[in-house]
Amino acid sequence: MSVGIVVVSHSRALADAAVELARQMLPGRELAIEVAAGMDDGSLGTDAMAVATAITAADTGDGVVVLMDLGSAVLSAETAMEFLDEDVRERVTLSAAPLVEGLVGAVVVAAGGAGRDQVAAEAARGLAPKEAQLR
Repeated sequence: MSVGIVVVSHSRALADAAVELARQMLPGRELAIEVAAGMDDGSLGTDAMAVATAITAADTGDGVVVLMDLGSAVLSAETAMEFLDEDVRERVTLSAAPLVEGLVGAVVVAAGGAGRDQVAAEAARGLAPKEAQLR
């Protein structure tokens, strides 16, 4: 088992592209990455129930790290926590990490067997390489 990852975005296309990019770092390796993005009619938006469903699907027992794009995606993720069983909720970390950079770092360490706290910490460091390069 490994830590699962959930991507919450207003845009399904944005979330799918970010996941595709992150999966490029995992050739031949499996990792539970779920997407809760956009609305059923294809419009932009987030849905707390969809986020809760994605968290449940990504949870293999080792926990889940949730990355969000902005604004109401954060609100939807926070609301989704209320829909989860307490035992699942205790294994979920909502990450303030940058979506794309954080996702790439998170999937690499999660696929390597890191625990939820380590995965969340790596996601949070997502901007560090870019910041160092631009100094």
